[in-house]
Amino acid sequence: MDHQGRDTIQDSGTGAVELVYRPTRTDILQGIQVRARVRGLAPVRWIFVVLFAGFAAFTALGGVDAAVLTALSLLTSVLIWGTPRLQAGQVFRAVSWQGEYRVTVTDAGITVETEHTTVVQRWTLFRGYRETSEHVVLLSRDPGILVLEVEPKRGLRGEEDLQRLRALLDRHLARV
Repeated sequence: MDHQGRDTIQDSGTGAVELVYRPTRTDILQGIQVRARVRGLAPVRWIFVVLFAGFAAFTALGGVDAAVLTALSLLTSVLIWGTPRLQAGQVFRAVSWQGEYRVTVTDAGITVETEHTTVVQRWTLFRGYRETSEHVVLLSRDPGILVLEVEPKRGLRGEEDLQRLRALLDRHLARV
């Protein structure tokens, strides 16, 4: 039987919600930032940014002799600060060529379909979700939260769909 994932997750009623969107770098960055906050990594990253920037300021007092160390400390600080943006750029390059994403959320799970792929995700894959002003981010159960599902609210048809999506998520997942 060749179902190609389309009939693997059946709509079990009227609660299905559909999103249609093209992912952006901002969508992916938002998911990465939510994951960092949930894992508690955001404060750690900022501590290292401040430490390396402070070390660069301290070594700058050493004059020309410390120019290389100052530059390396500043570069390290900028790279630590920019890591989520670099990650978002890499992921965006990996997913953007697939074009439009059509996501169906039902009581059985989430189906993500593009012109090239169909991915079926059961609710058991996720530990919970977090809502931001522009996105809903689902976080996987694995310890490192390696799988993210970022659903931009702009992909919904309206406020009614957003309310139905929240109801589905609350029925199956915890808010984290």
